[in-house]
Amino acid sequence: MSILFEPVAVGGMTLPNRLVLPAMVTRLSGEDGLVNADVRARYARFAAGGVGLVVVEAMAVHRSKSGPLLRISSDEFAPGLRDLAAACHDAGPGRVVPQIIHFLKIARSGWRQTVDTLSLEDIDAVVEAYGLAALRARACGFDGVELHMAHAYTLSSFLSRLNARKDDYGGSLENRLRLPLRVLARVRGEVGAGFPVGVRFVGDECVRNGYSTPDAELIALRLARGGADYVSLSAGGKFEDARPIEGEPLYPYTGYSGDRCMPGAQYPEGANLYIPAAVRSKLRAAGLTTPVVAAGKISSMAFAEEVVRSGKGDLVGMARALLADPDLPAKWSRGEEDRVVRCLYGNVCKALDESFKRVDCTLWPKKLGQAPRSDDRVPPEWPKDGPGLRAEARGGTVRLTWRAATDGDAMYGYQVLRAEGEGPLVHHASVRAASTRYEDVRVVVGERYRYAVRPYDMAGNRGAASPEVVAELGPLPGP
Repeated sequence: MSILFEPVAVGGMTLPNRLVLPAMVTRLSGEDGLVNADVRARYARFAAGGVGLVVVEAMAVHRSKSGPLLRISSDEFAPGLRDLAAACHDAGPGRVVPQIIHFLKIARSGWRQTVDTLSLEDIDAVVEAYGLAALRARACGFDGVELHMAHAYTLSSFLSRLNARKDDYGGSLENRLRLPLRVLARVRGEVGAGFPVGVRFVGDECVRNGYSTPDAELIALRLARGGADYVSLSAGGKFEDARPIEGEPLYPYTGYSGDRCMPGAQYPEGANLYIPAAVRSKLRAAGLTTPVVAAGKISSMAFAEEVVRSGKGDLVGMARALLADPDLPAKWSRGEEDRVVRCLYGNVCKALDESFKRVDCTLWPKKLGQAPRSDDRVPPEWPKDGPGLRAEARGGTVRLTWRAATDGDAMYGYQVLRAEGEGPLVHHASVRAASTRYEDVRVVVGERYRYAVRPYDMAGNRGAASPEVVAELGPLPGP
C-alpha cells in the first residue's frame, strides 16, 4: 500500500489517508452566509472522491459585512452547517473540519483597516468570537476546526513583521504571537482536549520586509506547544503588494505574494515545499510530533509520496488538483493515476475569485457547475485517419494541432506529453476538449522536442497516445 493511504491520527481523529483538501474559496454562498444546496453539493463531491480531510472554506466568526462568505457567527447558521457536515460524512470516509476566520474591514475606495487601529476591547472580541465559533463547529457535528491565521486576515496580520502596533501585540515575534496564542487557548478551552484544532498560517509572507521560514519555524513551535493538533502551511496572499483596481476593494492575491500563494504553470512542482520542510524539521528537533500539512502545486502521486517519505510533510494538501478531479484520491488508491484529470495550473479559478465570480474549474463542462461523474470505462478514440498531430516551430514557439477524438460518453480534454532530446515523454499540459491546438512557449533554440497527445473523457479514461512528432527551433546562433 502507498504511504499516502495509510491511516493517520491527527489529534482526536483518524484520517483514512494523508490527502487533504485545503480551504478554498468557492463563492457559492450568498450574502446571507448560509449553507445552500450548491455549497453542500460541492463539498459532498469532494468527500465522495475519498480525500482524507476536507477543510471547508473560511467562514466568518463575526458579523462584519462582506461578500458571499459562509458564516459561523451565530446559531442561525447552525442548521445549514449541521447539514453540510452530515452530507460530507454520508458521502465519503474522510473527516471534515471548517476553517474559521476573522477579517478586518476593507472598502472600495482602497481604504483598509489595519491591526494597529484595533483597541484592546476589539482584540478581546476577536478572542471571544473564535471561541464561540469553534464551540458551534463541534455542536454542528464537524470532526474538528481549523483556525485561519494565514494570508491577509486578522490573525496573520498580527503575526506579520509588518504589524505596526507599539504595545504588547506588536514588535517582537513573541508579542506578535500573543493574539494567535490567546485565540488558540480560548478555542481549546471551549472545545476540550479531545476535539482536534488545527492552524493554517503563512510560512513565507513573500513581501518586502515580511517574515520567512526562520520566523515560521518559531511560530509553529509556539502554536504546537500551545495545543495545535496540526499545522498547515501556506505562502503569501498579502494586501501589501496587492494590485489596486479602481472601484473594487483590494484583493490580496493580485501581486507577487498572490502568485506565490497559488503557484501557477510557470512555477516548478512543489514550489513552496521548502516551507513545511523547514517547519517540520524544527518541530521534530524539539521533540514534537505535530503533523504538518505541506501544499503548493503537488500534482502527481509519486511526488506526493516523496513529500511524505522525505519528511517535508506528514499530510499532503492539494486544492486545485482536487478541484480539477475530486476523484483523484480514489483513483490513486486503485493505482489508476492514468485516469486522473490533471490540473492546468492556469489559475483560472484564482482569476474567478479575483473577479468576485463563482469558482469553477475551467476543465469542467460549461454550465455543469460541478466536476463530472462517470463510471464509463471505455476510452476515447481517434478518427479513422488518425490524430494527425503536427508540430510547427515558428516565432520562438512550437504550435501543435491535431484532429478531434470522440467518446461514447463525452470528451473532456487532451493531455500533451513532451520530451526534451531523447528523454522520456512526460505530462506537459492539459487542453480542454473544445480545442485541438496547443502552443508551447517554454522552448529555446538549439533544443529538440518530441510531442504526443492523448485524449481523455469525463471519467479520465485515456485513449491511445498519438504518434510522436518532433520540433526544433533551429541551430544555436554562431559566434
